[in-house]
Amino acid sequence: INCVLSLSLFSCPAFCRGRVVRVPKGPLIRVVGTEVVIPCSVSDYDGPSEQNFDWEFSQDTDFVRIVSTWDSAFTSEEYKKRVDSGDIKLRRSSNDAVELVIRNIQPSDQGRYKCSTPSTDATVQGNYDAEVQVKVISDGLSVSGSKARSSVSLRLSEGDSFKLRCSAITTSPEHTHLHVTWQIRSGSAWQDILSLTHEGKFQTGPGYEERYRNGDIRLDTGANDTYQLSVSQASAVDGGAYRCLVSEWVRGADSSWQKIQEKSVEIASVAIQRTALDVVISTSNMSVTERDSLDLTCNITTDRSGIFQAEVTWYFSASSDDTLSDAQVLLSMDHDSVVSDSTLISLSHVDRNSYRLLVRDVDVEDSGYYFCQAAVWVPLHNGSWHKVVERTSAPVSVVVTALEPDYEVFLNASKTPKFSDDPTELNCRITNAQDTEANIRFTVSWYYRQRLRSDDVVMEELLATMDADWTLLLGDRNRERSQNGEIIFFKKAVDTFSLRIQWTSESDRGDYFCVISAWSRHRNNSWVKSKEVTSASVRIFWATQDYTLTVEAVKLKPFFVAGHTFEMTCKVSSKNIKTPRYSVLITAEKPLTDQSNPNGTTRIISLNQDSVVRLEDWTDQTRVDGVVLEKVQENEFRYRMYQTQISDAGLYRCVVTAWSPGGGGMWREAVNGLSNPIQIDFQTSGPVFNVSVHSDNPAVYQGELADLLCIITMEGIALEPDDMSFDVSWFAVRSFALDREPVLLASLDRRGIVTQSRRNGSSDLSLERISPLEFRLRVHGCEDHDFGNHYCVVTPWVRSATGIWQQEPDIKAKPIFLSVKMDVLNAFKYPLLIGIGLATVIGLLSCLIGYCSSRWCCKKEVQETRRERRRLMSMEMD
Repeated sequence: INCVLSLSLFSCPAFCRGRVVRVPKGPLIRVVGTEVVIPCSVSDYDGPSEQNFDWEFSQDTDFVRIVSTWDSAFTSEEYKKRVDSGDIKLRRSSNDAVELVIRNIQPSDQGRYKCSTPSTDATVQGNYDAEVQVKVISDGLSVSGSKARSSVSLRLSEGDSFKLRCSAITTSPEHTHLHVTWQIRSGSAWQDILSLTHEGKFQTGPGYEERYRNGDIRLDTGANDTYQLSVSQASAVDGGAYRCLVSEWVRGADSSWQKIQEKSVEIASVAIQRTALDVVISTSNMSVTERDSLDLTCNITTDRSGIFQAEVTWYFSASSDDTLSDAQVLLSMDHDSVVSDSTLISLSHVDRNSYRLLVRDVDVEDSGYYFCQAAVWVPLHNGSWHKVVERTSAPVSVVVTALEPDYEVFLNASKTPKFSDDPTELNCRITNAQDTEANIRFTVSWYYRQRLRSDDVVMEELLATMDADWTLLLGDRNRERSQNGEIIFFKKAVDTFSLRIQWTSESDRGDYFCVISAWSRHRNNSWVKSKEVTSASVRIFWATQDYTLTVEAVKLKPFFVAGHTFEMTCKVSSKNIKTPRYSVLITAEKPLTDQSNPNGTTRIISLNQDSVVRLEDWTDQTRVDGVVLEKVQENEFRYRMYQTQISDAGLYRCVVTAWSPGGGGMWREAVNGLSNPIQIDFQTSGPVFNVSVHSDNPAVYQGELADLLCIITMEGIALEPDDMSFDVSWFAVRSFALDREPVLLASLDRRGIVTQSRRNGSSDLSLERISPLEFRLRVHGCEDHDFGNHYCVVTPWVRSATGIWQQEPDIKAKPIFLSVKMDVLNAFKYPLLIGIGLATVIGLLSCLIGYCSSRWCCKKEVQETRRERRRLMSMEMD
């Protein structure tokens, strides 16, 4: 019962609420002759979204119909003329709101206005009309300008100050406040400058906030209800027409402020004349010799009269495209004639309009563009200064000619190679040096140019160079050789730089030349390159013959069978190589059917020039010692491969590299050679093996056992079970279309060792041999990720008559698809039992809680009222 009562109390406002018609809270105070707008809205109604409204007016008791939104004949005869002329009209603002607009309201319009809405509701609820009182008062607001004339014209210079006044007074019978705003019109629209609101607060217009904070814009009140606008530091934006806009405000019944009328008057028209300023450097583009003085004069011309001061700043820029912010400030003189400090640069005031810049002891770094910036400052009434105009002159190009030293460069070879690995030494000498004072320093750069037989142009390559502090910087060519000491750069004498190649090679043949750079020290102790002189080139060359290398491979045994030893020798002969040594690499080109090396060529074993043997790509761990490469003679090498397998079939070659001794005990590669191929081909007539995969039930449920059989069949010669063995590997492709990489599941080698890959699920695998030619893979507790195409790969091993095991090529079976289905009953059995159990426990617990609450918590003591037992008395006794 309590719940029902609470629900009724909460839901009652929602059901009891009806239509609500609202008008502003009155009385509405308006000034005679102004326009009055009275809004009316309706809410919480039924029916169509667009509602209709009727307006009526009353001065005493009876209401007169004014206008309606839905009935054109609603208007009374006395208002029909004003409604037809548009003086009174309805303006719809939304489907549920309208505004009654009365133009040029008169005292006769004072009274009560009622807004009503015809009913569209299913039941009559709420209010269907609302009234508001309108009070019409007389116009007591008066706004005027200067007493002399209504509008004045002012012509001012940039930076001047001016003041404007207007008078505003009201004699309204109501308690009203005035809102005064000064506005400017520079175009077609008026813009607010500064206002004194009806609440007594100052309010700035957009763009005037900072000037108001600085005191440049002020609004002061004076005697006789005057409002004065003061503008300091006038600029071009202050030109235009100024007016005083005054609005009258009254506080309504709802304590909100309402504007009841507004008046304005134009006060003045202000024209701001810009200050003309011309800034010119008297000297045009000029050239100055290093260590001389640079003299520039900046002339300024202005039409400004009266008291003003000029500020001059000299700038320097290395490029004509640089902006003023990128340029360097040399010196400046402010409007108080204070000059910034500098040692080698001075700025002097020659006369009222001329400012001289003098740069002493110019340097090459002083070449660039010089320009002058001038500004005119005028004093203000408060003693401060204001900048009215600023201009920048056109840049003047100044070229400082360096004092170049005079010298020549001579290059000669003190040591020239006759043969390869002989030393080479070149000397670059400075001769006939003049004007080489203490401020001049010399550095060298070495270059190499390769000489070609054709007419192709080859760019020179930098070998090494020195910077101004004689730090050696190596080029990309021969950097490693220079770091190893094979190429040495040094200074043999004060005027001589040397280049030494300890062991000259054929790649060093070509033209060499040097470049001597002269560096001049500037005022800031920095070094700048002033001149470069290039020497004539010196050719380093000796006649050589091309290296030749011949390699011949010979098969020692013309015929052999699998399991025997394969032998071949490589004989090497060379010409034009001084004391050569050889390194040998044995390679094999396997058939395309060999899956171990899909690229075709396999590097087996190598022997370097120091007779160090190394296994390259030989991966057969059972035959690590099965290949041998040895040096028989200085130019003969022998390769042996023991217990050859059928998989060893292919073409074998010797790759020989000839090495000649280089500088510093190093070996230098001379030439490479490749031998003729030697073929290993086994002619066998053994058995042929085939592999297939079979399963009695390729579709299983989750958790069941899946059996997959790998069955091997044999054709041709029959073998005993003891003479054959197999390596079996199982793979799975987790897709329907075999478009993914296979995953190794498990493998069983011919020795019976099982290897399983790591698994992520809970299912398990087992791999076993159930007969000599059958291998079974079992998946225990299948899961959904065990699905896919499964196949086996078999590697047969056959024992020959000599007792040697031979490996046959791998055989891949056709895959079989294993699908894993879900057992719906087992999947939902345990969740269903758990749900029933939880529901039973929760029900019993709820009953127990209810019983305990009713037994102990909600028990009330009911005290029975004792009744008196009295007998009725008989009437006679009464």
